[in-house]
This record gives sequence, structure tokens and C-alpha cells, in this order.
Amino acid sequence: MALGARIERIWYGGAPPSWWLRALVPVYRGLRWLHLAPYRFGWRKARRLAVPLVVVGNLTAGGSGKTPLVVALVDALRARGLRPGVVSRGYGGREAGPLLVDDLSKPADVGDEPCLIRRRSGVAVAVGRDRARAAQLLLERGVDVVIADDGLQNPALAREVEICVVDGQRRFGNGRLLPAGPLREPVERLATIPFRVCNGAAAQAGEIAMRLVGDMAVALDANGGARPLESFAGQRVHAVAAIGNPARFFDGLRAHGIDVIPHAFADHHAFVAAELAFGDQLPVLMTEKDAVKCLAFATPLLWCVPVRAELPGAFFDAVAERLRARAAN
Repeated sequence: MALGARIERIWYGGAPPSWWLRALVPVYRGLRWLHLAPYRFGWRKARRLAVPLVVVGNLTAGGSGKTPLVVALVDALRARGLRPGVVSRGYGGREAGPLLVDDLSKPADVGDEPCLIRRRSGVAVAVGRDRARAAQLLLERGVDVVIADDGLQNPALAREVEICVVDGQRRFGNGRLLPAGPLREPVERLATIPFRVCNGAAAQAGEIAMRLVGDMAVALDANGGARPLESFAGQRVHAVAAIGNPARFFDGLRAHGIDVIPHAFADHHAFVAAELAFGDQLPVLMTEKDAVKCLAFATPLLWCVPVRAELPGAFFDAVAERLRARAAN
């Protein structure tokens, strides 16, 4: 069994973690303590930007729906009269930054999620390992609120609002810290986070329900157009996903009556054309996050399924009110 599949069974499938995974937990805990110690003891101070900062993140390794929420938050704040921009570490990209993402930026350079956010929202997006410096590029573009895609565990930036996205199906797995479990930090951290968003399944007490909706397929080939996802019902397709929880994408396609041949890859996988050549003429459906990495070798068989995050309007109102309160002080 591949290592990734074994880890998945341990984290989320009830298999007991091996001794060496348990032995590494104190090492991870110690490294995390060293990372936070300069801020706890006052040797370093978190940098406060000239505008409010919203951090969208999670407690677990892997995807939970952060990026669709960031896009939805951008749209909602713009609709409420704000000018948001997005800062990201640019995970998976070669560039250390800081730099601005534009329409010609490549996922291999700046990361797949920043490219996706830029394409979907059109707002200013900056990437950099030093997110404070990257955020400064956004201020020079006139943004009045910065949204950090990921960063709950990054103490370097002071923030006005924290939002934690929880995978409603997998929750926190076995509840253990990395690497014996999926947790980046203990579940008790949730008590300090004002907004907890549950992606899928039933939201628990104190959580805001979020639903990801994907009902259209868009051709990667510029001449291919778009069609309702339900038009693939009854067909056999190859489904490709290099996200934190590929099963969510596959199950979503099956819910539309599509006969799925699943192909799961590691999160942020950099595709090459040969990996999508399955030796037949069946359609290939993929996530939008994966599609931005495959545009260079698009064929008429390749389709992506964009998703949009649906949340209560009261959630966006509450976030906007906190940001305006900070700006007024």
C-alpha cells in the first residue's frame, strides 16, 4: 500500500498509527513551540498592517475548502463596498516572492491556488514566503482589507478576523497531532477562533454551514464552451483530483449520476500531459484547482468543474462589520 493511502487510513480510517508516527509527535510539538516562542516571549512582534487582515485557514493538513471560501469572501466584501486583496504563501510555486500574480502567472511559479483565486475573482493577489512583505504589495494597489489564504498557524501577521474551515465529513480525523494525525495544532484552538465554517455535512453548534456547489463543466479547450454537469449523467468519465480530499470531488460527480473512474493525486500535484492520457476517448473531469495547471496541454476531452461556496449572508455581514470597526479605530 502506498504511503499516502496508509496515512489516510491512519488519520481518517481508524487504523492505529505506527510507533514511529507516535514517536514523531513530540518532535512536531517541540518544533511548533520553537516557532511560536519568539512571539510568546515578546522577542518578536506580529506585524500589523495598515488595513484589516482576515485569515482563512484550518487546523488540519490538506484541503478543507479554504480557497472557495476565499473567493466567496472576496465577492461578498466587494458587494459590501470594500476593496479586498489576497495574500498567499504560494505553496507549490518556485518563486519566493514577494510578487503580484497576474493573468499570465504560472502555477509552477506562484502556486495553483493563487492562480485560481486571481482567475476567479480578478482581485489583486500577492504571494511570498514573507507574507507581510507580500501584503505590502496589495496596499500599494489600494486594497482596504487583506485576506490571507491559509495562515492560522503563522504568528507573523496580526489579524482582526480568523476563520477556520472544517471538513464536515472528515472533521479532525483521529484527533492526533502531525504526523500521527492530521492536526496542525490542538482542537482546543477552535475556542479562540470567532468564525468556524463547516464545509459539507451537518454543521455542529457554533459553526456556519457552507455548501460547495458545482453544476457546470467548462472545457479547458478555449473553443469547447460549457455544459451542465448533469449532461454527463449515465456516462463513464475519468475523474482527476489533486486536492486534500479527492473523494469529495468524486462523490460530487457520482451524485449527478456520473460513472466515475477515479484518479487521485497528491495535493498540489504538478501534472504533465501524459498523466491525463488514459488511452480512450472518455471525458476527463477535474477540479478547477487542477485545471489551472493543465491549460497548456488542453484537449477537447478535458473539462473542469468549478465550485462556488454558498454561506449565509449574515456571516459575510458579521465579517464586514468587524472589519469596518477596525478601520474606524
